[in-house]
Amino acid sequence: MRTRMQPMFVAMAALVVLACMPGTATTARSDNKVLGRVSFVATTKPERTAGVWIDGEYVGHVSELKGNKKILLMPGKHSVTVRQTGYDDWTAEITSQPGQEINLPIHLEKNPRAKFPSVTAEVKLDVDPGRAAVFVDGQFVGYAHQFGGLGRAMLIAPGKHQIKVALVGYRDFTTEVNLQPYQKFTLKTSLTPGSVEQADPSVKKGL
Repeated sequence: MRTRMQPMFVAMAALVVLACMPGTATTARSDNKVLGRVSFVATTKPERTAGVWIDGEYVGHVSELKGNKKILLMPGKHSVTVRQTGYDDWTAEITSQPGQEINLPIHLEKNPRAKFPSVTAEVKLDVDPGRAAVFVDGQFVGYAHQFGGLGRAMLIAPGKHQIKVALVGYRDFTTEVNLQPYQKFTLKTSLTPGSVEQADPSVKKGL
């Protein structure tokens, strides 16, 4: 049986993409009376697979931040940013209250300046952990699991690119690739556990 490939396009200039847990955000029991809770309301696939940053730190993708991975915040003001390939960043300023939950409806809008290459190379990722953030030429493009497995890969413009995989609590992995038109390439790696201080700046604020 043939399987239809559903690739993810990446872009920036020649490439095509525009656009763990942090010190103030964590995951814990939903009945916590000291911390505030944040949940996300996403209605489209791009919104559900988008990456989330809170106070400048990557906490995961929207669809996983629920249940025992729901975000808990210290009381006070926080900045929430949601990023997705080919869409403008979505940002909200919130005030967390002890024991209360904030439901954030996400509304991503397509970036009219985003362009996609007519000729591409295919990059498939085999990364552990699969929830790690992926960056191409410094731009967030998704999380690793999106680009691995049957029928999933990134389509990138031919040429030289930097691919980085990063997650708070792990050492980042960075490599350079020089892709040929229509080339198929698999990148396999397991991130090495590390301290929060060793996390790449792309997924955490300065400590």
